[in-house]
Amino acid sequence: MGDKASAHPGAAGRAVAAGHPSKLRNVVLVGHSGSGKTTLVEALALASGAVKRAGRVEDGASLSDYDEIEHRQHRSVQLSLVPVEWDGIRINVLDTPGYADFVGELRAGLRAADAALFVVSAADGVDGATRLVWDECAAVGMPRAIVVTHLDASRADFEEMVDTCRRVFGGDDPDAVLPLYLPLRGEQGADGHAPVQGLIGLLSQRIFDYSSGKRTERDPDPAQLPLIEDARGRLIEGIIAESEDESLMDRYLEGGDCDIKTLITDLEKAVARGVFHPVLAAAPAAGGSTQGLGTVELLELITGGFPTPLEREIPAVTTPEGKPRPALTCDPEGPLAAEVVKTSSDPYVGRVSLVRVFSGTLRPDQTVHVSGHGLEDRGHEDHDVDERVGTLSAPFGKQQRPLSKAVAGDLACVAKLSRAETGDTLSGKDDPLLMEPWAMPDPLLPVAIQAHSKADEDKLSQGLARLVAEDPTMRLEHDSGTGQLVLWCLGEAHMGVALERLRSRYGVNVDSVPHKVSLRETFAEEASGRGRHVKQSGGHGQFAICEITVEPLPGGSGIEFVDKVVGGAVPRQFIPSVEKGIRAQAAKGVAAGHPLVDFRATLHDGKAHSVDSSDAAFQMAGALALRDCASKARIHLLEPVAELGVTVADEYVGSVMSDLSGRRGKVSGTEQASEGHTLVRASVPEIEISRYAVELRSLSHGTGRFTRSYACHEPMPQQLASKILEAAQNGG
Repeated sequence: MGDKASAHPGAAGRAVAAGHPSKLRNVVLVGHSGSGKTTLVEALALASGAVKRAGRVEDGASLSDYDEIEHRQHRSVQLSLVPVEWDGIRINVLDTPGYADFVGELRAGLRAADAALFVVSAADGVDGATRLVWDECAAVGMPRAIVVTHLDASRADFEEMVDTCRRVFGGDDPDAVLPLYLPLRGEQGADGHAPVQGLIGLLSQRIFDYSSGKRTERDPDPAQLPLIEDARGRLIEGIIAESEDESLMDRYLEGGDCDIKTLITDLEKAVARGVFHPVLAAAPAAGGSTQGLGTVELLELITGGFPTPLEREIPAVTTPEGKPRPALTCDPEGPLAAEVVKTSSDPYVGRVSLVRVFSGTLRPDQTVHVSGHGLEDRGHEDHDVDERVGTLSAPFGKQQRPLSKAVAGDLACVAKLSRAETGDTLSGKDDPLLMEPWAMPDPLLPVAIQAHSKADEDKLSQGLARLVAEDPTMRLEHDSGTGQLVLWCLGEAHMGVALERLRSRYGVNVDSVPHKVSLRETFAEEASGRGRHVKQSGGHGQFAICEITVEPLPGGSGIEFVDKVVGGAVPRQFIPSVEKGIRAQAAKGVAAGHPLVDFRATLHDGKAHSVDSSDAAFQMAGALALRDCASKARIHLLEPVAELGVTVADEYVGSVMSDLSGRRGKVSGTEQASEGHTLVRASVPEIEISRYAVELRSLSHGTGRFTRSYACHEPMPQQLASKILEAAQNGG
């Protein structure tokens, strides 16, 4: 790793089917938007020989950003896979969006990968969202390395960036985050800037020069050796500290010589175990070069230091009914267990599923069992069906290169699985399995939508169903309280992409409308009312009179109906009719068109006619009596209140609590969520947090996240309620 100088061209134009998990590496690229992940993917493909430079870009597209929406927005919005080959190893490089709205795509990439490469910009530093992902990877022991990009930016400082990474990512052990190379700068230009032209290998003490457009290796100048002495000493000590050979440290401290091959072997083992995190540097190729600075070193790190799928613990499996099954191993001959990590639609092929095979071997035209947990709250149904696999392929930009098989540990695209959705399990039809799901972020930004035209309305249901099937981080809801169709998303960018896909892929245009919260009405005081429904206009008439009293009940009590009629003033057979009319009117509301709740209605008198009274007449009288009560009593509007749990970096706790108070929130307490993070609990009116998913991100610089759940309905402040009631009375 790092000091082996050779180029191993991959197979351009065909997909390389791995024969064994030991010949596979799955690595996900993580980093903030603009850090250079997509450029790095292309540089790795170029350096490996997987793509020729002359044909790598088409109409602004790149290997991993080929979607039309990505062209227009100039950023990644979806998970993409680019397989490359190096030294006989197939590397599945998973590029993820850096923008927080697409964290669902990132989590899918983390599920599919066995190691993570964190991409940080030397000019921009490390953002809060990247820190959170690092902590998530650390919690599950995922091996990680760091690559620093944008080395030639005006604000770039590699050494300062390394110090930042050691502080942010190293935690209690900053010596577990150390560089393997130092940038080699050329002569200073007229602008005072010295471009990076190569790398100095700290272990080998060799120079890897990229200034000619091709990677060459040479000995350092004598004057350069003292510059790397301190960094080299720290690196060796850091490697030895994580070595499984405890005698190595003793020999080193006694002044003994450390064999470079032994150090490299120990380094690779420490990286694979997730206890040491090397820092590397990279820059895209310039001019006609095919090798960007640091790309060969990265490929060697991935193949030599990152773990094979054999070293990953496979998620737990059960039967579709939930009965436990023995743990699986990454065995191509074992029972089939694969998982759909991404679902997309192709205008020519139809539904395409990106699948990670954990056990067994997946082949074209094979019949598999599709099972899924279902996310009914997000519009997904449970799956328990057999389907025939179409073709298998490895994506490469817009192209799909056919694959003969996908063994345990590999990733492949599967065509024509019409029922499978993201998160579903593929297994043998005679031995169905269900994999333990991964955590999906909750969509917390609502957008109310309606069809743009009658033609769109006819296609809306099917289009939305397909959209939600592709993306489990969306939730589709028909709010019975407001009558609105609501699409819940992770943020405004996520929403924009969803509506654009709805238009471009499924031909459905929608308009977004203001989102409403489901208000309710209740009586603020006791009142009495009379309902009189009497009509005599020839033929069979209508006659019903009832008198009721209403009184408020505690929140959550619902509607109570009490019969206190004496002497048969209202015949027994019509008393249920009065109740039915009261409940029907309550559902429609009496003041602003919102459901009336939490009251007791007592029927105490009335009149009937032996011929003209009927069920329908007494229903109408009951409704009129309730409306009469409402005209005489004060009506309170009740608004929904949510319980929020806001997890935020300690430095932003004060700002968050102040902001919640400004939203009429009541903070109920705080507690330590993890080191450096606090959980703030509060109850806040839902009308105040419709855009909180966007606003918290801004307030906390990307470090905040929250959960929400319905708590109750509480009276709305009079000054706000008055405006709503006045608008309703004026027909607004």
